[in-house]
Amino acid sequence: MQYEVFQNISKIIERDSKATTYKFALLRGVIDIIQDNSPYITISNDRVHFPIGLLIEKWLMYYYPILESSINIPQINGETNLAFETQLKKIITEYQTIGGLSAFYNDLKNKGIPKNLQADFFALAKKLKVTITTMPMKYIGRSISNDYYSIFQFESGNAKRNTTEIDLEFLINTSGSFSIPFDYYEAFKVLGSFINGQDAILFKWAEFSVNASDKKLSIEKVVNEVLKSPITEREIKASKKFYEDILAKQKFVECVWTGEKITSYDVDHVIPFAVWKNNDLWNLLPSRPKTNNQKRDKIPSSAFIESRKAEIIHYWDLINEYQSQRFQKEIRVALLGNNLNSDWQHAAIKQLKSSCDYLIANRGYQEWKI
Repeated sequence: MQYEVFQNISKIIERDSKATTYKFALLRGVIDIIQDNSPYITISNDRVHFPIGLLIEKWLMYYYPILESSINIPQINGETNLAFETQLKKIITEYQTIGGLSAFYNDLKNKGIPKNLQADFFALAKKLKVTITTMPMKYIGRSISNDYYSIFQFESGNAKRNTTEIDLEFLINTSGSFSIPFDYYEAFKVLGSFINGQDAILFKWAEFSVNASDKKLSIEKVVNEVLKSPITEREIKASKKFYEDILAKQKFVECVWTGEKITSYDVDHVIPFAVWKNNDLWNLLPSRPKTNNQKRDKIPSSAFIESRKAEIIHYWDLINEYQSQRFQKEIRVALLGNNLNSDWQHAAIKQLKSSCDYLIANRGYQEWKI
């Protein structure tokens, strides 16, 4: 198994398009099928093949409770709906009074979909297949390759209704198949439960706490508490206000990324707050609003940081002049460590570039440069 495959999986999770949750549902579904050790999995020509019907089943189980929930849980950016939302909501409505998700799943697995619902279910299954094969399967891997279907490939099957029994076996036999490279299959076998969360450290931590409380707590409650950040919106605003007070003493402000003199600016996190919840003063630099919007959650390349080194150091020196105690403490912990020589600025730039390289190459975040 190649280390490159693990890097690619990390890049796919972090960098591939996130306009919808389809990518996550596809990866989760494939991993779940592998973890189930399905007898339908076959290996040939260095690729591992799966029935698309099993993936349709997984998506039904993932999205049914989300769309049934009284809480709005967004699954797509913007005002549009999921491609199959109308069809799935029809099924959800029909099952509301006859047992909900459990009854639906029992029909799908054992009894077969009732005849009065078969047309609606058939339309839903077709829509799910089209969505899966033309959206996430097509685009997953675009962060590491310019090719479509670079990792997932599919073969269409005969989806005609030639039987009165509409169930999971019908989906498996008529929806075609898809395949992934053998190396990815092996990686998902090893890391799948960690990627999907069942064996993730946070989940296990929460599970332990729930059991230790004699089930008085829920997994959701514990996870929410464990994930709380010490940096709140209030602290972010306070840091930005302090930084703006420093800049107000200057005759003009230059955008750190373009060098343009600007009268209005955003206080940008060099390493985005969404990536690293760091509100240190060294990580806050003035940026032209348009440039900041273009950067968003991308990571500056080390070459770009090097090209803007003089401007970054200028602002670091400025902050150090006005708030040396806080600034020096923060930059020592984050960038300098024990490297406290007189040339601290260049040592900090070197570590900043190293951190950005790591986030791009190993964590898969998108590189940014002008």
